[in-house]
Amino acid sequence: MTFSLHGTPVSKGIAIGKAVLISRAALEVSHYLVEPGKEEAEAQKLLDAFDQVRRELEQLRLGLPKDAPQEMAAFLDVHGMILADPALTEKPMKLIRAQRMNAAWALTTELNDLLEQFSEIEDLYLKERANDIRQVAERVIKALNAQKKDVLEDVALLSPSDIGVESIVVAHDIAPHDMLRFKDHAFTGFVTDLGGKTSHTAIVARSMEIPALVGVRHASEMIRHGDWLVLDGERGVVIVAPDDQLLAEYRKLQTQGLREARKLQQLKHSRTATADNVEIELFANIELPEDAVQALALGAVGVGLFRSEFLFMDRNQAMPDEDQQYREYRRVVDLMHGLPVNIRTIDVGADKALGAGGDVSQTGTSPLGLRAIRWSLTEPEIFLTQLRAILRASAHGQARIMIPMLAHAKEIDETFRLIEKAKQQLHQRGLAFNPKIQVGAMIEIPAAALVLPLFINRFDFLSIGTNDLIQYTLAIDRADHAVAHLYDPLHPAILYLLDSIISQANRANVPIAVCGEMAGDPGLTKLLLALGLTDFSMHFSQLLLVKREILKANVGLLKARISRVLKAYEPEAQAKALERLLS
Repeated sequence: MTFSLHGTPVSKGIAIGKAVLISRAALEVSHYLVEPGKEEAEAQKLLDAFDQVRRELEQLRLGLPKDAPQEMAAFLDVHGMILADPALTEKPMKLIRAQRMNAAWALTTELNDLLEQFSEIEDLYLKERANDIRQVAERVIKALNAQKKDVLEDVALLSPSDIGVESIVVAHDIAPHDMLRFKDHAFTGFVTDLGGKTSHTAIVARSMEIPALVGVRHASEMIRHGDWLVLDGERGVVIVAPDDQLLAEYRKLQTQGLREARKLQQLKHSRTATADNVEIELFANIELPEDAVQALALGAVGVGLFRSEFLFMDRNQAMPDEDQQYREYRRVVDLMHGLPVNIRTIDVGADKALGAGGDVSQTGTSPLGLRAIRWSLTEPEIFLTQLRAILRASAHGQARIMIPMLAHAKEIDETFRLIEKAKQQLHQRGLAFNPKIQVGAMIEIPAAALVLPLFINRFDFLSIGTNDLIQYTLAIDRADHAVAHLYDPLHPAILYLLDSIISQANRANVPIAVCGEMAGDPGLTKLLLALGLTDFSMHFSQLLLVKREILKANVGLLKARISRVLKAYEPEAQAKALERLLS
């Protein structure tokens, strides 16, 4: 029987093949009390299991093939960092010694506590990092249970006919090290129950240019091993057991897609301008320093958003110090060869799963809570450390500081005071930096949009974070599936705010970009052009798709039609106006 499942498309394209169902590495462990006097032996079992997994990851790291995605090494390093963090073993060791829990029971108890903390985090990118800890724990539990069979061996047990050029992995979740192993089996797509746009499956699938859907709830339960699947990465749907006619139609679409992808590559180094000769600049959003290589290869003219959070994630023991941060920021600056790099200061709450042990204040992580610049200003020493690291990187290229979630004049004043203090500290130490480093603000709170002159007068550039701007304007928690369907980038209020922000910045000659998901959606490119946007920043995988839309667009014609869209409040009227604009 044919049926379809829906999820989040994270890597475009169409894949057709048989389902290769990978069983979930479930955390089902025995619960028992060790005998009195044997607590230390049980604790040593846990330490030995950690050492075994650490060696496994080191072997994987050393054995990375030359053509492995650059992100893979970084992900393995993250897992190695989690294993090396003594905080992950401290509580289980205490539980073993004090309560005589067996090692696997103690570890899963700590894991459940950590996952509960991560579940409260609003930031979607950081929320995904909980999977890293869970995946590491699964490997340790396998070692504890002496289960030598792993995901790859599950694959090896399948018949050869099931693994070939037309096979799609279906799993509850996929760890990054397993993604690397799957690379050798010529899979054409991935479907997972869990995950979001920033999950490791998503990032690696994009780097491998393999169609993928994540967040397809219960897919691994509803899809059977060997089922024929059509994975539509454009529409976010996986069709199970398609009939012959549907298969034939999708094979035609797949062939067309491959031809289009080859054509897109020809646009990499062509001039980015509209049909009526309006110059447009395309920047890349990156999460890892290595992403800069691909961004540059695809024609990005700079990094519009470097999320510095990756340096702070999964650290229970200590924050990265100034030198560690400086080296990573400089890597990006060097890789971009003089092009601008906007480094966003850390955008997380003060949850201990992300921060520096007991030295960091604890708080909730509500979308309306202590996060982004609000958090940084409550932790001035941590903020100063990051500012000094960015400033030092600015001595080697166009590193720029970008501040998230500003709303108040006093926040702006305090931010600039700390930037000046960081400069003074570096000057006293005799370290080089760009004294005229550019500082930008993210416009992602309606209050900031409504008092934009305050930002225009004080900052060198602005960037609209549409993800949060939409969330806060429409009072929708993006992480809450119950209201996710109300998250609408085309809501008249959102379009009104975007028009107001972009037009004011353009009149003041202050550079303005959009760095949220809207910028990377080719279906919205003409709309943003009509609003006067000339700087787009997006995940590098979307650069050429957006560029293609830009080359076909006529800005003069689009601007003549945008007024009808902005005046339309009723859904039917807006739909007609948008159809005319985008036609």
